[in-house]
Amino acid sequence: MEVQIFGVRKSAGTRKALRFFAERRVKTHFVDLQVRAASVGELRRFAQKFGIEALVDRDSRRFSDLGLGAARLGDDRWLDKLAQEPMLLRMPLVRWQQRLTVGDAETAWQEWTGR
Repeated sequence: MEVQIFGVRKSAGTRKALRFFAERRVKTHFVDLQVRAASVGELRRFAQKFGIEALVDRDSRRFSDLGLGAARLGDDRWLDKLAQEPMLLRMPLVRWQQRLTVGDAETAWQEWTGR
């Protein structure tokens, strides 16, 4: 079993996901979004399952810094914006095979690991 975790090291949710899988000796592939941004195609996969609103962290500091509170963007524009500005994402984004989670989803991770 190997899970892929998209996030940034300073995100508490990302650190929690990394710790959760490490404690269960599950191999992880960590993608630091500040080093290498997620592609629009990768983000689209999460958006298709959860919707674009689930990916946008409206409480993030970056969201308010960019003044996006009144923004009314279409899904494709949001995906482009999220690919350019990874700090707008609700983190972590976790993928195992065809299963996906956004944010803290410990119950789903427990089902995946069977523990």
